Amino acid sequence: MKATKNLIFSMQLFIAILVCLVTILPANAQNKNLSVTGRWDLTIYKNDAEFPSWLEVQSSGKILVGKFVGIVGSARPVSKINFDNGKIHFTVPPQWESGTNDLVFEGDVLNDSLSGSYVDADGKTYKWSGVPVPVFTFNGVPVWQKPVELFNGKDLTGWHTSGKENQWIVKDGVLQSPHSGANLVTDKTFTDFKLHIEFRYPEGSNSGVYLRGRYEVQIEASHGDEPYEGVFSAVYGFIAPSTINAKEPGEWQAFDIVLIGKMVTVIANGKTVICNREIPGPTGGAINSKEGEPGPLMIQGDHGPIEYRNIIITPAKQ
Repeated sequence: MKATKNLIFSMQLFIAILVCLVTILPANAQNKNLSVTGRWDLTIYKNDAEFPSWLEVQSSGKILVGKFVGIVGSARPVSKINFDNGKIHFTVPPQWESGTNDLVFEGDVLNDSLSGSYVDADGKTYKWSGVPVPVFTFNGVPVWQKPVELFNGKDLTGWHTSGKENQWIVKDGVLQSPHSGANLVTDKTFTDFKLHIEFRYPEGSNSGVYLRGRYEVQIEASHGDEPYEGVFSAVYGFIAPSTINAKEPGEWQAFDIVLIGKMVTVIANGKTVICNREIPGPTGGAINSKEGEPGPLMIQGDHGPIEYRNIIITPAKQ
């Protein structure tokens, strides 16, 4: 009789535990925001080509919000991201896209990856995928290798264009893009480095230096602007300089930049304007979204006339 009572008690206890698990598991399962919050490197598949993109998802009280970088333009806010049963959905107003419709993204989260489809501003549907942004760790002080001159002052040896017709020329020891055209990319790729680069632009022009081909440091005339994420020496769309230490158009200027992992320091014309700040993700116009890989130096030539000289990179030993 006692054994029977013990058996009944054990069964009751087992059933009670099962009931608790059934009660608890759905509540935990509903908290699926943990599997989508964070930063994601996206790839958009459009017209048989791959284009980089980026997404950040954060909790804001009871909802999810975020930031998004598309094929073009800067990081833009996402006011609400819907996520339920492993499915994500959000919309983003157009920025520099050719169409006028909101961008509509939907997809699935599976095994630490994203995939889905989106409707572009022109109303066409494309595929996309995403992976978590890699974690960069660094301990100690960098050991620098010998400086390397990326531009020899004579020709385009060591460089190639981004696919468009090449408008770049070399004249009097200066690398020139006399009009809008292709971006210029180094043949070599780099991980961590120090960069010295000098440039000159006419009034109204615009260019940029893409670190590892992914993170643009902005070059443009910024007369009377307050510092924000789109002005001279900013990491475009992400990090504003502390001040705008620009010279007048037509004068030679210089950036000295240090990139370790995703931590960047920018010195504009001898003054530190960004000090060891983390770059959240690729900026618009990047070569790809593969942040865990080395990348080239890319200089922007599709936004107007620009000149460069004295391009010197000092890689860190890996």
